[in-house]
Amino acid sequence: MTRVVQKFGGSSVADAASIKRVARRIAATKQAGNDIVVVISAMGDTTDDLMDLALEVSPQPAPRELDMLLTTGERQSAALLAMALSDVGIPARSYTGSQAGVITTAAHGNARIIDITPGRIEKSLEAGDLVIVAGFQGVSQTTKDVTTLGRGASDTTAVALASSLGADFCEIYSDVDVGIPARSYTGSQAGVITTAAHGNARIIDITPGRIEKSLEAGDLVIVAGFQGVSQTTKDVTTLGRGASDTTAVALASSLGADFCEIYSDVDGVFTADPRIVKGARRIPEISYEEMLEMAACGAKILHLRCVEYARREDVPVHVRSSFSDKPGTWVKDPTDITKGSDMEEAIISGVAHDRSEAKITIAGLPDAVGRAAQIFEIIAHADINIDMIVQNASRVMNGRTDLSFTLPMNDGPTAVRALTAVKDELGYEQILYNDQIGKVSVVGVGMRTHPGVTSTFFRALADCGINLQMISTSEIRISVVVDADQVDEAVRVAHTAFGLDAEGEAVVYAGTGR
Repeated sequence: MTRVVQKFGGSSVADAASIKRVARRIAATKQAGNDIVVVISAMGDTTDDLMDLALEVSPQPAPRELDMLLTTGERQSAALLAMALSDVGIPARSYTGSQAGVITTAAHGNARIIDITPGRIEKSLEAGDLVIVAGFQGVSQTTKDVTTLGRGASDTTAVALASSLGADFCEIYSDVDVGIPARSYTGSQAGVITTAAHGNARIIDITPGRIEKSLEAGDLVIVAGFQGVSQTTKDVTTLGRGASDTTAVALASSLGADFCEIYSDVDGVFTADPRIVKGARRIPEISYEEMLEMAACGAKILHLRCVEYARREDVPVHVRSSFSDKPGTWVKDPTDITKGSDMEEAIISGVAHDRSEAKITIAGLPDAVGRAAQIFEIIAHADINIDMIVQNASRVMNGRTDLSFTLPMNDGPTAVRALTAVKDELGYEQILYNDQIGKVSVVGVGMRTHPGVTSTFFRALADCGINLQMISTSEIRISVVVDADQVDEAVRVAHTAFGLDAEGEAVVYAGTGR
């Protein structure tokens, strides 16, 4: 008997008629002699509606209570689907994530799956029942509280259950049906081999044998992104947020694809975030190097690791919108970029921004050899990445220095605790922490040969009264740190200063810009 895990998205169960239609599809698979476990998302826009309701009640809802609220959407869908299946003669049993044995970390809103203990599911399957599991949720191993896994994580629930139950395969269903023979695979089934670091694994290798066979058979292949299997532990792993882009490019490389297409809700890569700069221009072609800098500086249209992989393996990436047929943007080797009629290329390709960083200043630090090494060894041991670094004469004590650096905002409290613990050893006066900052960057290979880029950028910001807290440069990038409430204005004036404004308005179809 074949054991199958099926996942149905919210649009597939948006209303009563849709739930009945899904029930009939599931029943047909069950009646064909298969063991079926179904993972279900919340109906339609239920999760968004619940979030809106929570924000009406409380501007800052408690994370624990928010998870208690949001998980009810999937529970509703699971119970309603079980009722619909019973009406067509299929005995079904619905379970919450915790009842299904989905064990997670304690991070509300973005928990990670640690383990699956599917004992109750196995018993139900042995009894001949069809099992329905509410996706997107689990229970913390330490606090025993209900947790959610982040938006879109019902896919992850399905794949994790498929692995723990030894399913033959996992099927992911959406609201699209065009009659094309297709085969879905988990990351491990697709041959995505990774390191063992749960939550942030790296791809080591791709062994796409099963994919090749399916393609030879004429099937369209669907691979669950964001995941793989550890080379050493054989556990299911995830690759970090946004890593489905990386999965796609890695598969394109291993399969010898001519190019990789990445679809989002915008018509390509723009000269700035279209939500901030309505007149942002679509960039027809951009080099790997420039796209790397844009991604590193906060442009969320492509994940940084995806671009790194594409450059290393020389995989052209075509960024397009799933909402339009517009030509999009090609990310490729600069030697393959089509030259226009202009004698000179644009100086600046785009303006990027990032609101996800914080700044730490270690004030009154003894100016001694090896102090910086000590500090950043502490940061490294805490597994924290840093971005910009500035050292100058101390404002709090003569004869000493102030060392400032930026880092991911989520890692800020960890870094402060680690540095505070060794205050006596380092001998500094105080730590200053600021998470009300943003980074604004101009990127373009043209600045290598054009003087005056820095002055143009800084003059535009100065004319708007925007103060610069930190400055960092590379051969093709200038980045500055400004107050968080000045980021949007800084992006707009820089965009205008370099002549990037277009006459029309860029469209963000679904509101995310990624």
